[in-house]
Amino acid sequence: MKALRQIVLSVLVLAAGLYVWIAYVPAAQPILDRVGLLDLLGIERAEPQEDGPQQGGPGEAATRVRTAIVGERAQADRIAAIGDGRARRSVDVRSNAVGTITDMALSAGSFVEKGTEIVRLEDEAERIALEQAQIQLENARTEAERVRRLESSGAVTGVRLREVELALRSAELALRQAEFDLAQRHIEAPISGWVGILTLERGDRVSAQDLLVTITDRSEILVDFRVPERIVSKIAVGQPIEVRPIGARDTALTGEISAIDAVVDRASRTLLVQGRVPNTDDLLRAGMAFSVSMSFPGDTLLSIPPLAVQWSGDGPFVWAVRDGKAEQVAVTIVQRESDAVLVTSADLAAGDTVVTEGVQTLRPGAEVGAVSSEAGLSGIAHPDGRVTL
Repeated sequence: MKALRQIVLSVLVLAAGLYVWIAYVPAAQPILDRVGLLDLLGIERAEPQEDGPQQGGPGEAATRVRTAIVGERAQADRIAAIGDGRARRSVDVRSNAVGTITDMALSAGSFVEKGTEIVRLEDEAERIALEQAQIQLENARTEAERVRRLESSGAVTGVRLREVELALRSAELALRQAEFDLAQRHIEAPISGWVGILTLERGDRVSAQDLLVTITDRSEILVDFRVPERIVSKIAVGQPIEVRPIGARDTALTGEISAIDAVVDRASRTLLVQGRVPNTDDLLRAGMAFSVSMSFPGDTLLSIPPLAVQWSGDGPFVWAVRDGKAEQVAVTIVQRESDAVLVTSADLAAGDTVVTEGVQTLRPGAEVGAVSSEAGLSGIAHPDGRVTL
């Protein structure tokens, strides 16, 4: 009895499976019809549906599919790097003389114009020396004029005339030296820019070469970064770059390459590049870190929808529609994007039609009928998923 129940149960399970297969698998009835079991089981032949995909055998309706037109898209090579920012110009103002600060015409964080006197050292001794030099020069000029008048009468020798001329020249040089010494006590801004934090005050005594203040011209920020040697031939001065401060990634700035180093670093196989970014709103500071990116348009590739790509034991392929029939065409995937796949193929070209939906029952040479067709996308595909149309 146990064996009989198992046999009956197995027959019921097989019958149920056969029913499900016939009822829900569209390709089941054509198979049963070819082997002659459709009439034996008493099953009526189902009419092909208008919108459903059907097997396109001889004498049968064409398989209904959705198709797309193969487009073209330029692949873009995108380079990203981290760079260090520095001011367009930055000058450390130092003292060339020893003395006590008597006046400072600047404050921390202020802006100064080029040529503005920013620090004055005690200069009384230099003023006295200047007045003495002026008196000596005036006396030397008077003596020289008197000797020249006497020369015309023959009362002055050539030696005497030479002596007064040398005295006049020495007095002129002494005046220039006194003026120079006085100028060293009055320190001017060498460039226009912003003053940093001050560490000196009036009354402080400074020595020669002591740092007084740092003036920074940050109207533009220079960003130094490195790029791989494989793109050395693609970069050029003036090429646009996209710059984002690491501390404010939502801020996107546009700059350009201002300088390119002449030597590739052997250790890292990278090239040092300098970019320039306008700082119109004065939001950037020297010393900030920046994320720099550049795009280089690459080769133009075929662009197809992701659903069109199928796989077999030989690799990826697509179903191309030619003369109303399906043809299996091998492709090579180069890059995947969010809305397209970039491929190369010897038997596929831009403008060809490929199947995107209804590929499950296709076979080589099967007749197909397109339910709808959509155009392929063209543009520049970036490795980060962005597409520039």
